[in-house]
Amino acid sequence: MPTPHTPPAAVRRALRKLGADIHDARRRRKLPMAVVAERAFTSRSTLQKVEAGDTNVSIGIYAGILQALGLLEGLGQVADISNDSVGQALASADLPKHIHLKRPTRSSRDG
Repeated sequence: MPTPHTPPAAVRRALRKLGADIHDARRRRKLPMAVVAERAFTSRSTLQKVEAGDTNVSIGIYAGILQALGLLEGLGQVADISNDSVGQALASADLPKHIHLKRPTRSSRDG
């Protein structure tokens, strides 16, 4: 049995916002919960949990619901390097300061 855990407050806030955004997106599209749940291959009660930002629902379910709403592309951009300023800075810091070209060895010059 998995160990129960409580995610940090920032995670709970982010999922509540995502759930609220999903709820709003569904309503803007005038789609009933039953239709979105069916398109996402999940239950209406699970969709209710997602819209409430439940931390116990898998990311796969969230992704399925985003797909059903036509919003999945945004999920693929979440950790993309173009949106990761910290990762870009760390990668840049690891770049060499100087690049030295290797001189041809004597045997390759004599050839």
